[in-house]
Order: sequence, then structure tokens, then C-alpha cells
Amino acid sequence: MSKRTVIIIGIIAVLVGIAIVTPKIMLYFSGNKKTINSEKLTFFVTKTISLPKLAEELKAKRIIKDVKGLISVGDFKGLNSNNIALGKYIIEPGVSYKNLLNGFTLNSNGNGNAEVEVLVTFNNCRDIYQMAGMVQKCIMVDSSKLVEYLSKSETLNKYGFTPEQLPALFMPNSYSMFYDTDEKMFVERMAQEFRDFWSLERKKKLTKMGFTSPSQLATLASIVYSEQSIHSSEWSTISGLYLNRLRKGMLLQSDPTFKFCWEEKLNGVERLLREHRSVDCAYNTYKVQGLPPGPICMTSEKVLEAVLNYQKHDYLFMCAKPDFSYTHNFESSDVQHMKNARRYQVWLANELNKKKK
Repeated sequence: MSKRTVIIIGIIAVLVGIAIVTPKIMLYFSGNKKTINSEKLTFFVTKTISLPKLAEELKAKRIIKDVKGLISVGDFKGLNSNNIALGKYIIEPGVSYKNLLNGFTLNSNGNGNAEVEVLVTFNNCRDIYQMAGMVQKCIMVDSSKLVEYLSKSETLNKYGFTPEQLPALFMPNSYSMFYDTDEKMFVERMAQEFRDFWSLERKKKLTKMGFTSPSQLATLASIVYSEQSIHSSEWSTISGLYLNRLRKGMLLQSDPTFKFCWEEKLNGVERLLREHRSVDCAYNTYKVQGLPPGPICMTSEKVLEAVLNYQKHDYLFMCAKPDFSYTHNFESSDVQHMKNARRYQVWLANELNKKKK
């Protein structure tokens, strides 16, 4: 073999080596490039997305500068629309492209490696519609899809509730969840919270109270909370009062129950009249014996606990005090209760007259 041939072969070998090594070198440098954000940034992946589209969005958010470089790293990792995980991400300053893309990669748990949880908070909810609206603001659940899922007979049967009892499944609080939680995952999480709360000890207390299901206690708790949402110190007293009335076969005669029948129509009405109480409705405890068919609002664990640990006394009546304390006078005598009621009505009339002047 001639010297010239050897040189040519050598040159070819070098060129082939360069052709093989150069992309790897370029890939190495691209993988170690850093994000350009100077502070933490929140980034959402809310729908199925391709690698090029992800790169473009990251550039638009001023997180990366080199789109082609990021795509080359992602291609090497096999990243595509099937394994880029939906969710919420916190992008730290100066993250390498390879670590950035590792964070978006779907793992065996169904989440992105760097996906972060969000707080899902709902409170002061009258029904599943209001709850769904609040939840929609926190995670990717669509409120209409959530309500639709909850309304299905399959869902109700799975969790053992009637449509009226269903609010008992949801206990207002703040829960950590991944942003891409869907309606089924959300309801199952709430069901697990429900099961965790209803321990054997609490179920025994429930039975001793004469109830056969947690939804009955949740219904009573919703009445208690609707009567007193400001001073938690009265919850156990009001619980004992309504239990006394139930055991004596008396009508509960709770104003919030007939107000529930009117939906939003009595909002802002300061003086409730006999015509309001006369509404024909399964929730109106001025006309229907016993508990309503389901909760009139969603109540927290604290309210449920207060009802389970109700105060034992002989009170049968309660009336708001004639002041702005938002507390009540409790009585076992209907005669004394009527006196309290008259005092309150006179006070309320005077206060309303003051507003008119």
C-alpha cells in the first residue's frame, strides 16, 4: 500500500471520526446549556404537546434561548407528545437543558419528574356546583365535566350516595394535588379523605347517636354550621339541641333549611317571614319531619367532629341574641324561648328602622 493511499485512508478515518463525534459534542454542549430566566418561573403544560411546541413555548416564556439545541437534546432522550407530562412546573434559574427536559418526562407514577403539587381549596360551598367551580380554579378539572361525572348513576353507586347525600363526600379544606388531576382522580381523592375521616371510633359514635350513615351526620352538621358559621364554640350545643328535637319527634324548624329551598332568592333578606317558611320542599324542616334528604352545605371535619361530640343538655330552642354578637340564647322552655324571640324581633325591627333613616 502506497504512502499516499495510507494518508488518504487516514484522512477519511479522521473525517468519519469527526462526523461521528461532532454531533455528540454538540449534543453535550446543548444538554449543558442553561435556562436564561433569572428568577423562579411557573410553567404549565395544560394539554398534549410536541417537543418542538414545548421548546417554542419555553422560548416565548423567556426560559430558553436555543430552540434547536433543546430539541436536539429532547430527541436524543426520546421525548415526544406521548411522554411529556401535563402539569405545573417551577423552573429554577440556570437549569441545564437536559435536567429541564428530564423534569418534563413522564414517570411510572403518571407525573412529570419535576411536576409540583398545587393546593386545591374549596369552602363555603352550598352544593357540588359551587364546589366544582372552586376546584376548577385550582386544577385542570373542568367544572361541568366534574358535575357530569358526579351526577352519573355509576359514580353514585360506586361511592354509595344518593344525589342529595353526595355533598357529604366533600369536606372543605386545602388539599395538595397535581395540577393535571382529572375529575375521576379528584373524586377518588375526596373519597379517600372521607374514608380516612370515618374511622371505626367515629362510626361507633355515629351509631350511638342513632344515625345509620355518615351522610346523616353530615346533614345535621350542615344545619349546625348554617345556623352558626362564626362562633365554633356553639356547634356542640346546637348539635345537642337538634338531637333532642329529633329524639322527641319534634320538627327541627331550622331557618337555613327553608332558605335552602329558595336557593339564592333570599340572599340579603334580613327579616324572614311566615310566607318564606311555608314553601313546599323536602328540605323545609318547618314542614317535614326529621332530617332533610341531604346536606344543605358542605362542612369541614371540625364541624363534623363537633357534632359527633355534641353537648348533652335539655335545650330544645335557640334564638339569636338581640345584639351584634352573633350568638344565641338556648332554652328548654318554650315560654322563655318566646320571650327571647320577641325581644329579638323588637331589636331587629329597631335596627332595620335605623338603616332606613
